[in-house]
Amino acid sequence: MEGGIHSSGGGVDSTAFKDCLSLAKKNPFVLRLAFSAGIGGLLFGYDTGVISGALLYIRDDFKSVDRETVLQESIVSMAVAGAIIGAAIGGWLNDRYGRRTTILIADFLFFVGAVLMAAAPNPSLLIVGRVFVGLGVGMASMTSPLYISEASPAKVRGALVSTNGFLITGGQFLSYLINLAFTKAPGTWRWMLGVAGVPALLQFILMLLLPESPRWLYRKGRKEEAEAILRKIYPSQEVDAEIQALKESMEKELLENEASEKVSYVKLLRTTTVRRGLVAGVGLQVFQQFVGINTVMYYSPTIVQLAGFASNQTALLLSLVTAGLNAFGSIVSIYFIDRTGRKKLLVISLCGVIISLGLLSAVFHETTSHAPPVGANETSHFDPYTCPDYRLAGPSPIWDCMKCLKASSPSCGFCSSSENKLLAGACLISNNTIRDVCHGENRAWYTRGCPSSFGWLALIGLALYIIFFSPGMGSVPWIVNSEIYPLRFRGICGGIAATANWISNLIVAQSFLSLTEAIGTSWTFLIFGVISVVALCFVLVCVPETKGLHIEEVEKMLETRALQLKFWEKRSDVLKKNQEV
Repeated sequence: MEGGIHSSGGGVDSTAFKDCLSLAKKNPFVLRLAFSAGIGGLLFGYDTGVISGALLYIRDDFKSVDRETVLQESIVSMAVAGAIIGAAIGGWLNDRYGRRTTILIADFLFFVGAVLMAAAPNPSLLIVGRVFVGLGVGMASMTSPLYISEASPAKVRGALVSTNGFLITGGQFLSYLINLAFTKAPGTWRWMLGVAGVPALLQFILMLLLPESPRWLYRKGRKEEAEAILRKIYPSQEVDAEIQALKESMEKELLENEASEKVSYVKLLRTTTVRRGLVAGVGLQVFQQFVGINTVMYYSPTIVQLAGFASNQTALLLSLVTAGLNAFGSIVSIYFIDRTGRKKLLVISLCGVIISLGLLSAVFHETTSHAPPVGANETSHFDPYTCPDYRLAGPSPIWDCMKCLKASSPSCGFCSSSENKLLAGACLISNNTIRDVCHGENRAWYTRGCPSSFGWLALIGLALYIIFFSPGMGSVPWIVNSEIYPLRFRGICGGIAATANWISNLIVAQSFLSLTEAIGTSWTFLIFGVISVVALCFVLVCVPETKGLHIEEVEKMLETRALQLKFWEKRSDVLKKNQEV
């Protein structure tokens, strides 16, 4: 699907970013709305990033977590499970009580969850805290962009909603900084997870000082309040047209007698505009997760260790680089989203993601197939700490580092050669005492991945993945879902799309480590690459271009347009077709 009713003419895409910047002087109220609501994105991003570093130290404190991959995945993914429920409830809360109230509830839940995690005496309570955090994040993930979208002028709406995406990636970057700051502090992971309550408290205070969404107020019959807020948002020469568009949308809703309280899923699917919007919106949210982004964000330090970097601090530092690139990509999105358009940005993003995942798959294949051997002399040097499975394999078994790390009775680690980490090393029982003995001889200790000369290529692959993912697939799905649905269905449809995102997120987060153990890291990334190809085909066929359209105009465009493959048309041709429609 392409184009639509471009009432703004040809100047939208060339001036939107400048107009967005000029708001800082002309109308700071709009920016205050956008950034205050966008802290919900910061909460989302912080939670996504902080657990990846905290997990390294949670494994050290709770041996049951270190031994059981499923428990590690559960600590990560229970927040996602909570987010599924939060997003589903959030759609109803948005329609019933408003966008602002929903954000306030999300902040309260997030704060409670952060306190529970920081004080958790065992993995069980830690998981409970993660569920509370997830509930809040799920609500905020779909409400923040919706609030910003409904309180933004049309020609800068994409850029302002992109600030939510920037704050998501900024939160991820902040979480890695916090992780590094507390690596030497007593309690390490408790501080990492507890600090998460600060932005929740900050947003709660800021949102108390802001108004409700004007479109929600108008829809609830509070027209005078809505018009007063719209006059603070829009220039005087545009506000009357915006109010008129809202009136027309409400008149159509009354004629159809489909107030959101009476909406059924059957009616949703029977309504052409909603059905087409849901196909595009839900599809984008699902593919955003299935191309593997949160394997990188949840398990980034673990992936770095799988690539051959043994130290926790080194893994966190290198992961900080990927988080920084993610934040940079969001800034790129803010600049290009209203110039290039949503759909073209998605296509460019997915092409880069496919190339990056292909590189990662190839690198990890080489890393695992060229692991350093286990030397009998090196291992005997540490007797009686030899890995039991290695000892039972008989005299001089043919083992390499990867086989050593797969030993399970008990788990074993690889102590590299003191001369060169790529030479034969020792396969030993994995515990803190033996790790310290290994380090005492100036050797590196590996439990997640093996020494490799290809590790730097894996970092390049991760960096490229983030650079391409962030501006397109990272931001655009949330933007499209904030503007593609008719007003009367926006809350419930946004909740459906956000729930689909979090269910997909849960599937990926809960299966990644198990997949890497079962089929290897290389094949896991290859699967994500194949899914990315499918996602590219989906975008070409099913996703409309909503650049420059007023929210009410998107509905008209969906009513009159059908699915088509062509989308990379000259703007003059698109405008001509729209005029004919």
